[in-house]
Amino acid sequence: MNKYLALASVIFIAGCSSTQQKPIPDDPFYAPVYPEAPPTKMVSTGSIYMDHQSSSLYSDIRAHKVGDIITVLLNESTQAKKSANNEIKKDSNLSVDPIYAGGGNVTIKGVPLDLRYSDAMDTKREADADQSNSLDGSISANVMQVLSNGNLVIRGEKWISINNGDEFIRVTGMVRSQDITPENTVQSTRVANARIQYSGTGTFADVQKVGWLSSFFMSEWWPF
Repeated sequence: MNKYLALASVIFIAGCSSTQQKPIPDDPFYAPVYPEAPPTKMVSTGSIYMDHQSSSLYSDIRAHKVGDIITVLLNESTQAKKSANNEIKKDSNLSVDPIYAGGGNVTIKGVPLDLRYSDAMDTKREADADQSNSLDGSISANVMQVLSNGNLVIRGEKWISINNGDEFIRVTGMVRSQDITPENTVQSTRVANARIQYSGTGTFADVQKVGWLSSFFMSEWWPF
């Protein structure tokens, strides 16, 4: 009885360890940062024109301060291929001539006693793995911090509700101001320390997950 309880406990622990916390919308980690309001200037002339609120036709619209928004153009593609071949051959031969004792060969019912043994083993294994992924699209992110060298720390997420589930894209990383285009966009391949996550929640996402029992057989808890 105790053996069954121990096995059930191991399966339960393995199943719990394989589960991950589900992402939720409006995660505080991805909450936007709002820029500080500029100080109010007193207008002494009575004019309705305010110089500190005006913008020039030739002003730079690229993100450069905390709270600004930048668009990340997702253009990611990965491809991995791996193959392995393993071949083992082993031959064993053992031969003992007729045993000589007492001035002659040892015999059993007139047959000389000798020993002969041979063994051959040939094992060959092959494995191939090929995987490719691609992600295209765009997502707008907030500038969370401006470093001393001018690099921008960005972070943002996008949630889309489709049928019985939600899909989301999250991005974090660091961008050089030189890599931002005049249209205030940056390629995802130019984002340093990038963390790009594309996944979903709901019924469609749940059916793609591995069950807890299958997770146990594929985990380090399975001894075989």
